[in-house]
Amino acid sequence: MSNTNLESYPPPFRPSSKPLVVEPPADRVDDDDDDDDSAESDSDPIPIIDFQSLVGLNKDNNDCNKLGEACKDWGLFRLVNHGVPPDLLNKLEDYARELFYLSFESKQALFTTTTPNLSYFWGTPALTPSGAALSRDPQNINWVEGLNIPLCQLSQLQPQQHPTANLTSFRPLIEEYGRHLGRLATAIFEVMSDKLYMDKRDKSKPSLSESTGLIRVYRYPPYSNDDVDDNDNGDHTAWGMDVHTDSSVLSILNQDQVSGLEVLKDDQWFTVKPVSNTLIVNLGDMMQAISNDEYKSVKHRVKVNKYKERLSICYFVFPGEESVIKSSKYKPFTYSDFQAQVQRDVKALGYKVGLERFKITNTFTEAC
Repeated sequence: MSNTNLESYPPPFRPSSKPLVVEPPADRVDDDDDDDDSAESDSDPIPIIDFQSLVGLNKDNNDCNKLGEACKDWGLFRLVNHGVPPDLLNKLEDYARELFYLSFESKQALFTTTTPNLSYFWGTPALTPSGAALSRDPQNINWVEGLNIPLCQLSQLQPQQHPTANLTSFRPLIEEYGRHLGRLATAIFEVMSDKLYMDKRDKSKPSLSESTGLIRVYRYPPYSNDDVDDNDNGDHTAWGMDVHTDSSVLSILNQDQVSGLEVLKDDQWFTVKPVSNTLIVNLGDMMQAISNDEYKSVKHRVKVNKYKERLSICYFVFPGEESVIKSSKYKPFTYSDFQAQVQRDVKALGYKVGLERFKITNTFTEAC
């Protein structure tokens, strides 16, 4: 792997005194080998769902039942035969890397002033509704930078105004990818609704709204602790994202061949291994509430690799703006209510409380 342009990283992510090591020494066996990104043949316990068996003439009740079990037990599954062209996935990754390889200052100028419908963020994945970073604790920076792309606003993007960023090619790729992911999310949600015996004819029932879809592209720079004092024996593992749940109905992830995503099940962390031409689907808070806690919003985190940067592209989709979530375990609320409460909690407490705020029996207590 060639040296990445270090000027493309936010300043705190750049090595202060030594060149960045982007490959492990040939004779070194490192702890990171446990999540070696090239080990596609190694199996993991993540449930596998064949999309083609969920829809149309190929619909299989056994596979639909398997989907329901994955939603209950894991809140996450690996999707195969999804119909997204591999060439599209590869091109999207390549263009995303081109954008990230722009200098840090260029990205800030491009995505915060001249392209207001897109946004660039770093140091935290917590964003305001407009896509700005909500908080960035200097003592607890997340080792991540990203692009926030609301799909409904892509038509406002004028690529010809930014020839150096190659947005002319990036925009149609994102649009095509968004259409594919909207198709997948809608079909998967319909199967989930069937398993929950939700009446799709009842317009008062909360539903997934493709118009809310957004894409976030994440880059996780490698983290080297070579500059740490040799006498300091502390834990210097860097996290691209701390433990969290997504606020969405569904999130659909395309990750490159560098591992890092970890999910929690039965108090044990599992690495979600990269497997070519598969997507990772995880349930968010809105799906857990819609299902009255029958389905699980999975806790997950992202560990940063010591030697290689990692790229992932995630599609998030939410309920309609005025869709009211009602269940026996939650007070009635909309996603807008939930989003506003999360914003308040992150500002006041430094973290997201989430669904616990809306439980009829609220067990959450703030630390003194």
